[in-house]
Amino acid sequence: MATYVKKSFSAPDEVREFPNGSGAMRVVQLGQETLGCATFKPGWRWSKDMQPAVGGASCRVAHSMYVLSGRMAVRTDSGEETEIGPGDAVFIAPGHDGWVVGDEPCVVLDWTGARTYARR
Repeated sequence: MATYVKKSFSAPDEVREFPNGSGAMRVVQLGQETLGCATFKPGWRWSKDMQPAVGGASCRVAHSMYVLSGRMAVRTDSGEETEIGPGDAVFIAPGHDGWVVGDEPCVVLDWTGARTYARR
């Protein structure tokens, strides 16, 4: 068994394009782990861009993320709302909507949701 696995997001194992040209997730497999680097373009919103493709009233994927750049707002099904930005580490439970805030893409590392998010 290898003592380490090294991969680059510039040559990912998989690229998952989001609907409407709204962004993409580059995915690497690191042994048993899946890590995603997602870029959400300005104007992206889960309920507008992802919901028509995956269905459901809200995102059903849990996310453990670290925000590299840009900003995103998140609203849970229970109505709680927060905004995340560069340097924030966050866990978001299933049952939420999210959208990019401002004119800059939001780039995140996601190590929980990457296994299934935007997979077709």
